[in-house]
Amino acid sequence: MKKRLFKMLVVMMAFSLIALAGCSNNDEASSSESGDKVTITYWQYTFPAKVTEIKSLIKKFEAENPNIKVVAQDFPYDQYTQKVTAAMHAGKGPDVLNLYYGWLPQYVKEGYLQPIPQDFMSTSEIEDYFIPMITASKIDGKYYSLPTAVRSLALFYNKDMFKEAGLDPDSPPKTWDELIQYAKKMTKRDSGGNLEQEGFAWDVNGQGYHAFEEVMLRQWGVTPFSDDGKKVLWNSSPEGLEAFTYWINMYKKEKLGEPLFLQGYNTAFKAGKAGIIIDGSFDITAIKDAAKFDWGVATLPVKEEGGMESNFGSYWTNGIAKGVKGKQLEASEKFIKFLISEETQKEWLTEVGELPAAASFANDESINNDPIYGPFVQGLKSAHATFFVDETKERDSITAQIDKIILNNEPIDKTFESLVKEQQEIRDEYFKNN
Repeated sequence: MKKRLFKMLVVMMAFSLIALAGCSNNDEASSSESGDKVTITYWQYTFPAKVTEIKSLIKKFEAENPNIKVVAQDFPYDQYTQKVTAAMHAGKGPDVLNLYYGWLPQYVKEGYLQPIPQDFMSTSEIEDYFIPMITASKIDGKYYSLPTAVRSLALFYNKDMFKEAGLDPDSPPKTWDELIQYAKKMTKRDSGGNLEQEGFAWDVNGQGYHAFEEVMLRQWGVTPFSDDGKKVLWNSSPEGLEAFTYWINMYKKEKLGEPLFLQGYNTAFKAGKAGIIIDGSFDITAIKDAAKFDWGVATLPVKEEGGMESNFGSYWTNGIAKGVKGKQLEASEKFIKFLISEETQKEWLTEVGELPAAASFANDESINNDPIYGPFVQGLKSAHATFFVDETKERDSITAQIDKIILNNEPIDKTFESLVKEQQEIRDEYFKNN
């Protein structure tokens, strides 16, 4: 009853905004199918480089397909799922939507997406065409969406700050211990202890918790989740707590940086006030535009030199809304085919900064040897895409638990156990209902 009431409230709160967003699928179909053109809508979240590129791609697509018109709309990240929920319940949703792969289980559960039609692209064809990482979005043997590009993580580092601290700007840290040593030399505080410049922009909400889950845990010898995704294994051995403590102490003990310094890790880096950050390839374009200093990119550190490499891979992916059929479905399939084409993926790399999702690019030397893109491509080789059952809940959980340590000085070990328990409860709830 509470769940039904909540959904009704969401719909009522957002309905007025949806009315401004455009016509419903049914309205579009009736108006467009009577003429020669079919109109479809495409939704994505507001990421400037992606919004600009999609506009450019739509012009090309419409030129190649004069009988199809694509209306693109974008919404702020923190409002996106709410907009989709309200629109779907109001019958005014998009035909094609771009969503984070970690949201797929919830979107499928709520009935927002239809499986990729087998006569459009079969399961085997999908797995042959894309890199293996995309299998993280396979649900009950079906794919509900297809990506244009993928992401991995790497270090962005400020070469000017390296020089100022007496560090070699062409020799980024190879291990986590080295990263801490380098960051200490670049961290500056005033006489009152207030941070003026951070050596390493430690964070949770950005890429920090991904780096912990899929990079540090694995490098410390812990497999984060069971193969079926049902069990959280962070505390399956003492090394789990050891990795968590090491990560937390970068902030708590070593004091390398602060999560909200200059409004966040990548903002601080772009302002020239952070020596090292962990971020995805998607931020390359924004850093190029904003940074007024010499910077470089390097692969993520390992626990010990020559040790296990690991990375976190992720992607935004394109799905067709449930209920789309007939000419709308045919047009939507054509648009997705265009978005996942190798030609589009090449352009997406240069304009947005995300890596091609097609397996055919894995050995492309022009990308592998690029000083900026190369470290991200190398990271893909050891990347794991976390199977989230509810990415928002999982993120909120780890943020809230770590706030207990940061704000309330609660013990790291007890907080870790509480966090693992909470993460397990989220998965138990999902699999109980699915």
